[in-house]
Amino acid sequence: MSSTPALEIEVGQRLREQNLTFAAAESCTGGLLLHRLTNVPGSSAYIAGGIVAYSNAAKHSLLGVQEHSLTVFGAVSEQVAVAMARGVRAALASQIGIGITGIAGPDGGTPEKPVGLTYIGFSTPDFSLVRRFVWDGDRVANKESSVQAALQMILDYLISGK
Repeated sequence: MSSTPALEIEVGQRLREQNLTFAAAESCTGGLLLHRLTNVPGSSAYIAGGIVAYSNAAKHSLLGVQEHSLTVFGAVSEQVAVAMARGVRAALASQIGIGITGIAGPDGGTPEKPVGLTYIGFSTPDFSLVRRFVWDGDRVANKESSVQAALQMILDYLISGK
């Protein structure tokens, strides 16, 4: 019996069936999304790769996130999340890109941007979307919640096309 959760398996099956490739740019999740997706045997057929861009410099140099966006909106913002998704999709020549940025905790929050705040950007050549979440768990739980939400966003797109 497989210990891989059903969500990762279904995302993988649908990516393979639709002949799509996927890339992830992760900040606060530190590679956890790709870790979970690569637990599925055969994932090399649809995972182009990923970039863990924790620093603003990495977001700018590796993903093409504009310094203006980082300065004006901050690393944890919808603008940066979607730029990360677009940037990783372009950098790794993938049809789908996800960008995850947030404040996992336990420190780093402000009244405007509390601990647990996460933005997940999603990008295809024809479609972009950003979702905002505020988790209330500890650091590990917040990372897990962000990854679950990202997986669900991917699956929703693969099912409905939006």
